[in-house]
Amino acid sequence: MAIKQLQPAGEFPATGLLRRLAGAAYDLFLLIALWMITTFAYLGMHIAAAGEELTQQQAEAGAFVGDVWLSLILLVVTWGFYVVFWTKKGQTLGMQVWRVRVEQLDGRSITVRQATIRFLVAQAAWLCGGLGFFWQLWDNQSRTWQDIASGTRLVTLPKNAYRKD
Repeated sequence: MAIKQLQPAGEFPATGLLRRLAGAAYDLFLLIALWMITTFAYLGMHIAAAGEELTQQQAEAGAFVGDVWLSLILLVVTWGFYVVFWTKKGQTLGMQVWRVRVEQLDGRSITVRQATIRFLVAQAAWLCGGLGFFWQLWDNQSRTWQDIASGTRLVTLPKNAYRKD
């Protein structure tokens, strides 16, 4: 995707921790729905390949719990969710609701590489008990680990940012 100047343009304040977490919580609900659809499709393909009876027996035996292929597929779907939204518009749906945008330091849209780094480092930030997110409380620019690693930032847009006069 082409890098472009995001609109509205301008200098906006860094996004606070609570607003970040609220946007992430909103996106989690969307991701859960996407994971359910993906899992349904995965099991449907398994039924088509192995048959309904065998799939039912495997499910009852717990064969799909911790399924490596399903886990990898869900990880790729989650990565794709963020990369598409972040590189196209700078915002997931949850970020739009909370008027938060991810951008390069000059206000342009982020690259697929930057989005991938953000996504991977955010996983580490969560796995460390959220320390990577709380890092912004000590950083003088309110950056989290994923902001620092990817060379991006989260900004809060004004309430009238999308108003058309």
